[in-house]
Amino acid sequence: MSSSFGLHVQKTISPHSGHPYHVETYPTSSDLNRIIESAAQSQKEWMRSTLDNRITRARKFIERFATLADREAPATYDHGPLGHHNLAEELCYQMGRPVDQCWGEFRGFLQRATYMTDIAESCLSDMTFSDNQPGTNRFIKRVPLGVIFVIAPWNYPYLVMINSVLPALIAGNAVILKPSPQTPLTAIRFKQALNDAGFPADLIQVAHLSPPLTQYVVQHKLVNFVVFTGSVAGGKAIETAAVAAEGFKGVGLELGGKDPAYVRADADLKDAVVQLVDGAMYNAGQSCCAVERIYVHESVYDTFVSEYVSEVQKLVLGDPTNKKTTLGPVISIASAEKIRKQVSSAVQMGAKALLPETLYPKAESGTTFVAPQVLVDVNHAMEIMQEETFGPIIGIQKVTSDAEAIDLMNDSEYGLTASIWTKSLDDFNTLKDQVQAGTIFLNKCDALDPALSWTGIKNSGRGVSLSRFGYDQLTRPKSINMRINLN
Repeated sequence: MSSSFGLHVQKTISPHSGHPYHVETYPTSSDLNRIIESAAQSQKEWMRSTLDNRITRARKFIERFATLADREAPATYDHGPLGHHNLAEELCYQMGRPVDQCWGEFRGFLQRATYMTDIAESCLSDMTFSDNQPGTNRFIKRVPLGVIFVIAPWNYPYLVMINSVLPALIAGNAVILKPSPQTPLTAIRFKQALNDAGFPADLIQVAHLSPPLTQYVVQHKLVNFVVFTGSVAGGKAIETAAVAAEGFKGVGLELGGKDPAYVRADADLKDAVVQLVDGAMYNAGQSCCAVERIYVHESVYDTFVSEYVSEVQKLVLGDPTNKKTTLGPVISIASAEKIRKQVSSAVQMGAKALLPETLYPKAESGTTFVAPQVLVDVNHAMEIMQEETFGPIIGIQKVTSDAEAIDLMNDSEYGLTASIWTKSLDDFNTLKDQVQAGTIFLNKCDALDPALSWTGIKNSGRGVSLSRFGYDQLTRPKSINMRINLN
C-alpha cells in the first residue's frame, strides 16, 4: 500500500487501512512550464523587496501556521466520508505515524522556522570591511540563486520542508515544492499558510509530479538549484539529471543513513536504553537519522540488552488513529517485506531475534505492520548491519574496546549521525573526532538543533541545511569593489 501512479493521476493510500485518502492530477508539460515561468518572474520582483519585509512576512507565517497547528483548537479540513481532519490527523492518514505523535512534528517545524527567521538578518546582511583605503569601498553581498526546486520526503515532510523552503524565500528565492506522493497535503497546507502571511502566490508553487516530470523540472533552464531528500538511488538519479542539464546546476542531497550508537562501559544504562529505543523505534524507525545499529561494551552488554528488550516490549503496535498506539505501520507493503527479509536473512546467518512474533499478532505478512525486533549475535557480514533498514529493527553487537567500536561505526557507506554514550567528557572529546559522520551526539540521538548544520558524508549526501550555513547553500556571494573618489 503506497501511492500509485497512473498516466495523469497520483493516488495516496493510507498505509494502515489500504484505502485511498487523496488524489492529485499531474500537470501537463505546458502547465508545468507556466508554473516554472511564473515562479521565475515572481522571484525577480521578490528579490527587490527588502530583507526586513521578507523577515516580517516570515514571522507572520509562523504565527499563521502556529494557529493552524494549535492542538487545543486546530484548523480542520473536509475529507468527505472520513470527516474533518486536523493537520495531525491528515499526516497520520497519509503516512501512518500515530496521530498523537504527529503534533511533535509541528513543534519542531515552528522551532526551526523561528530560529532560521531570527538569524536571517545576520546571515544575509552585507559583509563589510573596516580597513578600506580612502576613496574606496568593498563589501560582499549574499544574493539569491533564483528558483529553488525542493523535493520533499514522506517520513517527516513538514520538518524537511521547513529546512529549505522558508530560508530560501527569506533569502529572496522562489520555490517549486514537490511533496512526496504519499504526503501531498503537507505541501498544500504549507503553501496556504505562506500565502496567508503575504508571500506572493506565484513565488511558492506546489507541483505534484511523476518521475519523468520531476526530471524535467530538475533540468529546466529556469531552475537554479535542487534540494532533494530521499534515498541514495533517488539522490543519484537527481544528480545525474542535474549534471546532464545545460550549465552547472547545484544540487543539495540529504540521503540515507545507517546511524550507529556506541554504549561505553561507563554509560548511564537506564538513560541510554530509553533514548536508544526511542531513537530506533520512533516513527517505526523511518527516519534518515534513526539509530540502526548499536555497539555495546562487553562489560555492560548483557544488562543493556536485557533492559533494551524490556523497553521495546512496552511499544503498542496498531492502528495509528488509536490514541493507545505508539508504533504504527511502515509506509508500504513493499517496505514491510524488505524489512522482514533483512531480519530473516540475519537470522539465517546466525543472528538471534529476542522478541517472539506472537507478541504482535497484527504484524502479519502481506501487511504494512512490522513487529519491532531486537537482534543479537549480529556482525557486519549481515545486511541488517550494513544497509539502511528504515523500520523498527535494531541490531546490537558486543565490542571489547573503544577502538573496535569506532572501527565498526565507521565501517559503513553512510555518515549522517552517530552517538556515543559515556559519562566521560574527556573520552568523548577524544572519540568524536574519530567518528565519520556529519553530526556526533553525546548521550542523545535522533535530535536536530536548528543552530547546528544538518549535513552528511559518504552516501548520506552532500550540502547543508539549517544553521547559518543553510543560508549559504541557498545564496551566492557577490563581491562589490568600488573606487569612489576620482578627483
